[in-house]
Amino acid sequence: MKKIAILFILFFAGQSSTPADEFCGLHNLAFTEDENISFQIFYSVVGIYVNAGTANFSLNPEMVNNRPSYHVVGSGTSNPSYDWIFKVRDRYETYIDTATLQPLKFIRNIEEGGFKKYENITFNHQANTAITTNGVFKVPNCVQDVLSSIYYARNINFNNYKEGDKIPFFMFLDNEVYNLYIKYMGKEVVKTKYGKFNSIKFKPLLVKGTLFQGGEKMTVWVSDDANHIPLRIESPIVVGSVKVDMMGYKNLRYPLTSMISFR
Repeated sequence: MKKIAILFILFFAGQSSTPADEFCGLHNLAFTEDENISFQIFYSVVGIYVNAGTANFSLNPEMVNNRPSYHVVGSGTSNPSYDWIFKVRDRYETYIDTATLQPLKFIRNIEEGGFKKYENITFNHQANTAITTNGVFKVPNCVQDVLSSIYYARNINFNNYKEGDKIPFFMFLDNEVYNLYIKYMGKEVVKTKYGKFNSIKFKPLLVKGTLFQGGEKMTVWVSDDANHIPLRIESPIVVGSVKVDMMGYKNLRYPLTSMISFR
């Protein structure tokens, strides 16, 4: 759903570092080039959650401008029986440089409750620019897109942070640069539709959209192991609330050692 990709993003607190200081220079130690993770989306208006849709994130190797990249596709779809309430057909794509984990290209093609948007961005990190159909925009070092930020953030070592710390980063979306963060909320056991897990909990600062509210209202739990895959997301939306649970995975880089029990 719109910004289902933002679901998993992080920020910073307590020190005088800039986003570039905190969010640059990581290397991929968390995922493989053929990983696939699926999610179930549950929707509630009066406290009873119903199965409202699905989401999927897949990753494959691909060359972009003679550079090896991770081609990530994130999609979100509402169940046809609920399309009359709020139809969602979202597709996000990013091409991430395997050496730097910086986005080379980003594509967003979404349909949300009658709102449609297509966006195509090419990043030039040498010139610090983002090229869109609306022109050329200056961007800061280490800027991310909605989808690449998820995979970059999975490589953060959360053991370096204490509860309440924020990890900042820059994101480019809708021809604008956003100064965002994730607030680290510590570790806890979370029980999902898939099973019970040791998890890392945080609250991402969201950009207000057609579906999600802005601010720190979303809560995200990721696996407390080397994979750092999203396990559960909870958030209020414009009407009601959503809960997103990981329901399947293939080709994780490491065993899912955070899982305590299955279902």
